[in-house]
Amino acid sequence: MTRSARDTVHDSASAPVTLDAARLASVISPLRRALLSATRASAELPELPEAQIDVLRTLPRGTAKGPAEIAAQLRLGRPTISNLLGAMESDGLVERGADPADGRRVLVTASPRALDLFERFDSSSSRLVAEAVSRLGDAERSALSEALPALERLCAVLTGADDSASTPTSTETP
Repeated sequence: MTRSARDTVHDSASAPVTLDAARLASVISPLRRALLSATRASAELPELPEAQIDVLRTLPRGTAKGPAEIAAQLRLGRPTISNLLGAMESDGLVERGADPADGRRVLVTASPRALDLFERFDSSSSRLVAEAVSRLGDAERSALSEALPALERLCAVLTGADDSASTPTSTETP
């Protein structure tokens, strides 16, 4: 039995809510790509693959992590992370070194160049979103503001970062 794009989601705390999950999913991906493209152009940033940007997000300034920790956080296989880190190290985006506490373990840090690129990326994308949102009406801005906690929680549920989430049940609507 296939589920319809418009599912009724139930949780124990409230009445059923109809959500067009397919519509939400079809907006998120193009929105992310549009923001990434506009940010790269606005800040004159190099074409970094999204996977490399995701790796850099796991390595904020002053943070060192092992490849296995990065792989687990991004839910990627260790060979994939190893290949990404190799390419990123060649491009001067990450630095790998021995863990001072355990010389057998490798730690990864973002390079100063990567941190600069990432700060420019975040600053530019924040500015672009603020400019775009300023062109929306008050009701749309309010709706976006109110949706942020739910979108953050959705992200946490989808990435497994929200272990406390109860599993909602879904049933098809007629």
